[in-house]
Amino acid sequence: MKVNINGTIHNVTSSEDTPLLWVIRDELNLTGTKFGCGQAQCGACTVHMDGNPVRSCALPLKLVGEKEIVTIEGMKDKISQAVQKAWVENHVPQCGYCQIGNVMTASALLAETKKPTDTDIDNAMGGHICRCGTYQRIKAAIHQAARELA
Repeated sequence: MKVNINGTIHNVTSSEDTPLLWVIRDELNLTGTKFGCGQAQCGACTVHMDGNPVRSCALPLKLVGEKEIVTIEGMKDKISQAVQKAWVENHVPQCGYCQIGNVMTASALLAETKKPTDTDIDNAMGGHICRCGTYQRIKAAIHQAARELA
């Protein structure tokens, strides 16, 4: 099968039922995307598919087709750079394990909603589990990135 990851077409040998996460991590050696729960519940495995955040641990390769997949390694646009900068400045990462998925979802939110409210952020980020409990810092970082992008 062929997959478009971070703007490059890759020939992969995994079966079509293999979750996208394992193709990204094991075949392409892009280890920024994390395995958390394996049930699309925690958000650690979030990537963008055609610009939308999706949980790669529960997405079989056969459903990806020719869609564009972007992992954290491919996040180089203005929005994602502002989000990553705000993450650092707000001291969001503790252990850092969940942060990749959070950054991916926050970037997608800001691509859609230029000035998100707290409710917009809560709705978008719901379902992301941060074991370190940095939820308030995540919200502050999203607001900061939005201001920087305005």
